[in-house]
Amino acid sequence: MKRIVTDKAPAALGPYVQAVDDGTTVYCSGQLGLDPATNTLADGVAAQTRQSLQNLRAVLAEAGLTLAHVVKTTVFVQDLADFGTVNEVYAELFGETVPARSCVQIAALPKGALVEIECIAVR
Repeated sequence: MKRIVTDKAPAALGPYVQAVDDGTTVYCSGQLGLDPATNTLADGVAAQTRQSLQNLRAVLAEAGLTLAHVVKTTVFVQDLADFGTVNEVYAELFGETVPARSCVQIAALPKGALVEIECIAVR
């Protein structure tokens, strides 16, 4: 098992790695909409969704994969009223390769984020 870490995505905020690769499957930890260069949240739910997916893309790239390899995501939102906005950005970045997905509203996210996305990708 290989631990995946890249400086092209924000560092883990706790005792975990950005992803774990077992050789066939890559399990990515949730990514907030943090800019890896400044460690600050993007402004608004659309920008945070975009940055979260760009961060996942960077983690997957470190493992030699792309968003097209993603088979499952879980999207955590602070407010389900943002569901439509998240969907628009999500569809834009995934294009025709949309994976299976769950989306749940939660009480709070680290750093006051509005969205967090985790994924599972397969070679």
